[in-house]
Amino acid sequence: MLDYGMGMEKSTSLDKFVATPFRQEIELQQVDHEANFSTLRVRIREIKRFTIFEIDAATAEHWGKALLEWAATQGESK
Repeated sequence: MLDYGMGMEKSTSLDKFVATPFRQEIELQQVDHEANFSTLRVRIREIKRFTIFEIDAATAEHWGKALLEWAATQGESK
């Protein structure tokens, strides 16, 4: 469990991978908050710089659909 002074939370790693072509390290974590809700934490590492943000399930679904729609339009998918 991690404590950031605002209550307790538990994070569980869901996936970790490297994005091409620029080699960003991406980690997805489920964060269970003490207030009885969960978020998806997206951690993107570019060399020494980190971008970290958390989204709710509706945002994750919207983003996921947009990613799938874009990937389907690319000629060299898979």
